[in-house]
Amino acid sequence: MRIAVVTDSTAYLPQQLIKENNITVVPIPVILDGKTYDEGTQISTSEFYTWLRQSETLPSTTQPSIGEMVKLYRKLGDQGYDTVISIHLSSTISGFLSNLRNVDDLVPNTHVIPYDSQITVILMGEMVLTAAKMAKSGKTVDEILARLDALRETTDEYFIVNDLQNLVKGGRLSNASAFLGGMLRIKPILTFDDEHKIVAFEKIRSLKKAYSRVEELFDQAVKTTDYPIHAFIIHANDEAAAITWRDELQAKYPKIKFDISYFGPVIGTHLGEKAIAIGWIKDEQV
Repeated sequence: MRIAVVTDSTAYLPQQLIKENNITVVPIPVILDGKTYDEGTQISTSEFYTWLRQSETLPSTTQPSIGEMVKLYRKLGDQGYDTVISIHLSSTISGFLSNLRNVDDLVPNTHVIPYDSQITVILMGEMVLTAAKMAKSGKTVDEILARLDALRETTDEYFIVNDLQNLVKGGRLSNASAFLGGMLRIKPILTFDDEHKIVAFEKIRSLKKAYSRVEELFDQAVKTTDYPIHAFIIHANDEAAAITWRDELQAKYPKIKFDISYFGPVIGTHLGEKAIAIGWIKDEQV
């Protein structure tokens, strides 16, 4: 059995890991001033945030076409893969995965399994990487899916954002009404709820207090977790802030592995520039 692993560009995995583990990445389109660009191939993260600062219009995103996905899956089938595990951003963020539910009927030469990561960014990327390594080592589909299910249960993330307007406009903030009043004067903390929807968790009056509160929440999680975690500081074009926060947290938690990742154009479209987050997942390397 040969298993291919497919994901979308919001996994934000380093190119070297993508290549080494034979991962196929489907770019998600982002729309800027009426023009469509494929994330990661037609527009870079730095180009996107430069545009975002200069433009008076809000960006938006769309989905890869089903036709493109069917073509990709058939190509993988022609290459000898009898199964494709296609891991994508949470179905509560995008309808992309839902549109793949019946694609297997259109691909006669391989079996396509769409998989909901229930999250996005590098936390999804870590799930993708685990699946790809398992496929490479000869694990079965059932073994890979079971590991993904277990790993998915260990993900968590808290975001600090400067502006809720695009999340609200795009309908991706499920409890927006409670946070609209005076939102320009607060630094809201967002997270994924039990239904895997992005929700505004708390209103915080300053950036310093927002950082402090997120650190409290992270500390609570660390104290109640009985497995090693891999933590990430994820930033929207603010690497200096991410490095500073990473270094501070690493000093407080020397046994935890911290790395830095980023919000690319598609997720940055909804969170805005200077958003920052801490996310974590079970450390599969320990």
